[in-house]
Amino acid sequence: MVVPLNAQPLLELKNLRTQFGSKIVHRDMSLSVEAGEILVLLGGSGSGKSVLLRTLIGLEIPTQGSCLFQGVDLFSLRESEWTKLRIQIAYAFQGGALFDSLSVGENLAYPMHAHTNWSDSKISEEIAKMLELISLPGTENLLPSALSGGMQKRVGLARAIALNPTLILYDEPTAGLDPANSRKISELMLELKKQGKTSILVTHDTECALHVADRIAFIHGGKIAALQSIAQFKSNPDPLIAAYFSGENIS
Repeated sequence: MVVPLNAQPLLELKNLRTQFGSKIVHRDMSLSVEAGEILVLLGGSGSGKSVLLRTLIGLEIPTQGSCLFQGVDLFSLRESEWTKLRIQIAYAFQGGALFDSLSVGENLAYPMHAHTNWSDSKISEEIAKMLELISLPGTENLLPSALSGGMQKRVGLARAIALNPTLILYDEPTAGLDPANSRKISELMLELKKQGKTSILVTHDTECALHVADRIAFIHGGKIAALQSIAQFKSNPDPLIAAYFSGENIS
């Protein structure tokens, strides 16, 4: 990834603090995401990775902090103002979150009907493009129950990006998948990067992380303990990071 000199980050998070009752999830967390990169969030279970994604899409309310996205402070938005922003920030849910009673095509068409004035022919054309992108052409009329878990996740991802978002948030997209389907998801993320998409990926799948990441942010103790390139991360002598990759419980 080549970032132009003096370029402003696409997203800049400053002094985030998230607290549920007496439990502090994030402690003055700060990080930035550059346009066109894939930033991977790693950390032990309960470290606040998924909570961070939910905060960036307005599903959790932080105690303090700011988050500038294309010049807009997300944390200052009213709920009514989030609708437009959620078109620009896509959230790919861990389980795909498809509507079981709707066909694949109807699932993909749902955000298009909700947020555009596209004609039926335009929507059909976009659905066909999405299915080609995820390597599932001709599945428009199938119900989600007819698809494998990996296929459902790919359809869920296609629905998330149906309105051409600027930023994609992935929450454990390869969880529960076999290696072949995990690689398909990884390659899809890289294809979307080629198309200019910026992504934040939460995962416990270190193989996927090392395959797609431009940078890795390691979360521990509610803060960013390390934010580095793949090469730097692999050679990081921090015993905490070594313990994570060896499978030890670091929560």
